[in-house]
Amino acid sequence: MKEPVGIIGLGNMGGAMAGNLLAAGFRVVGLDIDQARLDQFVGKGGEAAPSPAKVAAETDIVILSLPNVPALEAVLAGPGGLLSEPRAGVICVESGTFPLAAKQSARLALAEVEMELLDCTVSGTGAQAQARDIVLYTSGPKEVLERCEAIFEAIARAHPRVGDFGAGSVMKFVSNLLVSAHTVAAAEALTLAARCGLDPAATLRLLTAGAGNSRMLEIRGPMMVTRDYDQGSSHLDSLAKDTEIILAFAGEHSCPVPMLATAATVFRAATSQHYSHLDPAVVREVLGSMAGLQPFGQGEKTE
Repeated sequence: MKEPVGIIGLGNMGGAMAGNLLAAGFRVVGLDIDQARLDQFVGKGGEAAPSPAKVAAETDIVILSLPNVPALEAVLAGPGGLLSEPRAGVICVESGTFPLAAKQSARLALAEVEMELLDCTVSGTGAQAQARDIVLYTSGPKEVLERCEAIFEAIARAHPRVGDFGAGSVMKFVSNLLVSAHTVAAAEALTLAARCGLDPAATLRLLTAGAGNSRMLEIRGPMMVTRDYDQGSSHLDSLAKDTEIILAFAGEHSCPVPMLATAATVFRAATSQHYSHLDPAVVREVLGSMAGLQPFGQGEKTE
């Protein structure tokens, strides 16, 4: 067995990371508030821990794969949190997309108890994470990141160091600006094709073979064609949350992001239509409704 690794948060992304680490021969100690996720993790050979502090007690490197800032704050300062029983020398790898101020605050709080926080954001979906096809934008002290290399190799196809702490988040902001815009652009193109009577599957094949292709068209285009968005690998609410964070960050730097702002309006409309639990590809239904196409029904095929 290789050195033990901790994972707090076993959702689409964290669960996939845990699976890849177990497959690579690591001992993995994990925690999630969802008992079903925890049971699934244990069924694959992982070891459950009762609290974040107990995860850190068993491992020197802990990956945090959390959905939002309140979850991060709870893992640090809540009952049984990392700060309740601090263990000097533990490295925490924060992989979420949060405002920089939240990550900086967490880093300072952990530094006071001699624990290290790295900012290593993820580019990719849960499905890509399962296939070890994600990229980690890593940032923090070079020597600390080097200690995590074997772990990064097990969960990602690439893990470039972007710079000092915080640079990983900024890189993720730039990356997800494109993810958001490309997702809506793919939906817009396929909606126009459907409105004009083109065959959806044939259109997708031709688009992905041409100059207008994108990773989001490749990944989310098939869902838009079959109108099956309950894939379980990514959720609209996560990308919509990221988009609002990036809009605020761009505003702080007085940088115009008109494509992102447009995408955000479509995500908000999808959220208001109760699509938050589905893959972001579901924005095709928002645009289809605006175009007067056949209403969405689970399992229904595109016009």
